[in-house]
Amino acid sequence: MTEKYIQRSLEPVLRKAADQFPAVVLTGPRQSGKTTLLKHLFADKYGYVSLEPPDTRAAAGEDPRGFLEMYPPPVIFDEVQYAPDLLPYIKERIDADRGRAGQYLLTGSQNLLLVEKVTESLAGRTAMLRLLPLSHREAAGKSLSPMIWQSGRFEEGVANVSGKQLWQEFLRGGYPELVADRKRDITLWHGSYIQTYLERDVRSLRQIGDLSQFQSFLRALAARTAQLVNLTDLARDLGVAVNTIKAWISVLEATYQVIVLRPWFVNVGKRLVKTPKIYFADVGTLCYLTGLKDPEHAAAGPMGGAIMETAVVSEIVRTLTHQGIEPQIYFWRTSIGAEVDIVIETAGSLVPIEVKLSATPKPAFASSIKIFRQDYGDRVLPGYVVHPGDVRLPLTPGVTALPFAEL
Repeated sequence: MTEKYIQRSLEPVLRKAADQFPAVVLTGPRQSGKTTLLKHLFADKYGYVSLEPPDTRAAAGEDPRGFLEMYPPPVIFDEVQYAPDLLPYIKERIDADRGRAGQYLLTGSQNLLLVEKVTESLAGRTAMLRLLPLSHREAAGKSLSPMIWQSGRFEEGVANVSGKQLWQEFLRGGYPELVADRKRDITLWHGSYIQTYLERDVRSLRQIGDLSQFQSFLRALAARTAQLVNLTDLARDLGVAVNTIKAWISVLEATYQVIVLRPWFVNVGKRLVKTPKIYFADVGTLCYLTGLKDPEHAAAGPMGGAIMETAVVSEIVRTLTHQGIEPQIYFWRTSIGAEVDIVIETAGSLVPIEVKLSATPKPAFASSIKIFRQDYGDRVLPGYVVHPGDVRLPLTPGVTALPFAEL
């Protein structure tokens, strides 16, 4: 059975990049739909080669020039992190025909190593794009709709989902296979995904001897999602060194499994040294790691607020990333305890967003945004309190309560 294709917001960005650059590198986590997207857009004009099979990988490594001769452009090379030594030879071929756009489309699942290799070999010759799992708007068939602060106007007739349905979507997550096939067992899928991810990506990026200890770390980190993460406490709880925890977090970030949010300060240097918050990039992965299997327990349990906040952070990051924009997203916290969950920096302005678990918005929910506005004045655009209900209404001047589906 052919899996249903879901339109992605990145499509126009990807087409434009292929029209302007000799090479395009599309990175993102495993199973985010990179291959499906490239085949959907370019299969009629491009050859396709997966570099994952060992024999193909060996052929590319043993005779790179001969391999590229066998697969001339335009061509898609999938999972290029398995044959990074091809990249200097791709550069050689591009330089021989520099004016020709769209020669090579490359995909990879490991940001860290791939970006290093691409920067070394293809600087100035390639567009770097990322495809993350589906955003809520993509899954709902509104792939090209802007976020609320980008358009500056509320969409009428947006179909809000019921509370239970929304939490079912959170449990499912945004990986295309799960969204396209609603009959798929989500617990089984997420379990095998994490196992495969551990075996392939983690071991290839870091020499992690005890995978069961790394799995314990994943669960401990999931329990702390949307919180300030104290690495010393985490290391002590797991009985490992702080540097090990730092290395493991860098692996999760490099493979798109977590989003690291830093505090917003006017002084950029300060942002880098202060304690960050860490969110799992996919809310379905988060629910799996914390053992949640039904919507009622997810919504009413102790992780409810963290799940809701993770869903909002993930939606913002995915939507901006799929527009070809690098998300500038932070949180704000004062020494006296005032806090805004999310601050988006856009064209020099700031968009404050609070996330609430209650579907009944109250003016008091806007109090932190009001303090933030007092501190930063004209730089602050209208703010939003995002909640899981279906009510949109003004809470105070410049702050609107917004259903998650309208974000």
